[in-house]
Amino acid sequence: MPKTALIAIGGNSLIRAGERGAINEQLGNARATAKSIVQMIAQGWRVVVTHGNGPQVGAALLRSERASGEVYDHPLDVCVATTQSEIGYLLQRALEDELREHKLDNRVATVLTKVRVDPADQAYQNPTKPIGPFYTKEVAQEKQRTLGWDIVEDSARGYRRVVPSPEPKHVYEEPIIHEMIESGNIVIALGGGGIPVIEKENGDIEGSEAVIDKDRASSLLASSLKVDLFIISTDADQVYIDFKKKTQHGIQTATAEEMQQHYDSGQFPAGSMGPKVQSAIRFIENGGKKVIITSYEYLMDALDGKAGTHIVDGKGDAS
Repeated sequence: MPKTALIAIGGNSLIRAGERGAINEQLGNARATAKSIVQMIAQGWRVVVTHGNGPQVGAALLRSERASGEVYDHPLDVCVATTQSEIGYLLQRALEDELREHKLDNRVATVLTKVRVDPADQAYQNPTKPIGPFYTKEVAQEKQRTLGWDIVEDSARGYRRVVPSPEPKHVYEEPIIHEMIESGNIVIALGGGGIPVIEKENGDIEGSEAVIDKDRASSLLASSLKVDLFIISTDADQVYIDFKKKTQHGIQTATAEEMQQHYDSGQFPAGSMGPKVQSAIRFIENGGKKVIITSYEYLMDALDGKAGTHIVDGKGDAS
């Protein structure tokens, strides 16, 4: 049976540091990522791709707010849906182009994906999820004053708006995604962590003004799909202890328990590597066998055990 992998790529991987985020820039970055993913597919892997949308959803919301006097508003859940389509389109084009280069006939489809959240989640009282571009302190304070935004400093790279990030509870389209993967299709799904919705007692749903962390949602979907491998693609080649300190050193292989110890000691910031490590641990605790955290440039080396951070269950061989 072909092995299955869920690959979660960050929204920032489509918009690199210093880039404006123009569509041609995002498409170029998507093509670079697609090269590594298609190399996996050429080796026989069945793949579902999830992605972040932090910069893109912030831009979508900003466009909606600035044009509110001339056109209808887009609430945050609709902005998430919009960016799912936008980013899915770019990734789909990139993957299809690369598949043709490899003379592979796999089909690619983007699935608009909803995720149930709990309206009583404490995240609504404590917004923490960064979205949109980075601002200087002065600009951020002005937006906080005039627009009422919640602002935080994000990993010493500047200041960003934060919104509620409730825990994902259920991926509505998981059965459809499962069927498509089993048929050999490449699926792009769960964009931006999924469209956050609240389910009423009668089964109806309504959108929620929130953004779900894509790594936590990806971990939930990876567990539901029972994939063989969960890959978190980020801008670092591996996870580091004492990041950006003189004592910095990478983690090559660790058990979920060991990663939890590092997390508890404060090694992984909430706005950076923290959610990725937490999501990896959850996948292992929910029955998963292996997680790789690396950047797309090192993906193939990571599959060969030569790069990345490999997190395993510690109960046996996870190769």
